[in-house]
Amino acid sequence: MAEHAGTPAAGPPAWDVWALRLGSAERPARDNFLMPCARNGAMRLDFTMWVARDGDRVVVVDTGFSERAGEKRGRHLDLRPAQAVRRLGIAPEQVGEVVLTHLHFDHAGNIGDFPQAKVTVQAGELEYTTGKAMTRPALSHFFEADDVVDVVRRVHDGRVRVAEGDVELAPGLELCLIGGHTKGLQAVRVHTGRGWVVLASDALHYYANFHERNPFPAILDLGVMLDGYDRIGRLAESEDHIVPGHDPAVFERYADPRDDLPDGTVALHRAPRQVSAS
Repeated sequence: MAEHAGTPAAGPPAWDVWALRLGSAERPARDNFLMPCARNGAMRLDFTMWVARDGDRVVVVDTGFSERAGEKRGRHLDLRPAQAVRRLGIAPEQVGEVVLTHLHFDHAGNIGDFPQAKVTVQAGELEYTTGKAMTRPALSHFFEADDVVDVVRRVHDGRVRVAEGDVELAPGLELCLIGGHTKGLQAVRVHTGRGWVVLASDALHYYANFHERNPFPAILDLGVMLDGYDRIGRLAESEDHIVPGHDPAVFERYADPRDDLPDGTVALHRAPRQVSAS
């Protein structure tokens, strides 16, 4: 997989891509950075999913958390993934593929909302979430066992594509193994009308994590995570083509009344109209 170097070659289709906010939570700002920082007060964290469409082909990236997982952790989804895609005029049955960037509880619930979809997950993530690491509560508490079991059942049913490293899922849509946050964390690189956009998911939670190289503190391998920041920068056309996983600023930067989209839904295939301070 070629990383970005100058103007992209002609050829891949231009996908439309949206970010959709499923819910949000307030966290102390200092808890969102590994190294001490001067931020005080609360900082919102959005639970986001993404939808990419090229004609009749619809790919959903991540599916929020289940009701049970939310109740256990004091979290609430305002919108189920199936409801979110309907906001774009897409029926859940039209979704042919679900990419799970990783299997943390807030990214891998509700895959049953898309009954026709094949699920793609990295081999390293499956190994990690079904192996020795999960005997350690400090690691396993990020996951919901029911979500992992649901994916494993689909593996046995032939409804899971197991990626091993970087793969092209479709022309103009690539999966890039990043790691760091979890063993098999993958970003999604999508070719749009404005160039290659990188849906970084939890490779970086906030724009500020990337700009300051100060990661969100849920980390399996810090060195790999920091290397991932550099790689994401190479994969995207520019910093304006990088989309973090949980930053509410995404919905401010890409808000455009001309799109006539519901609140909490923004088009990423169009250039951001606003750049907020990190």
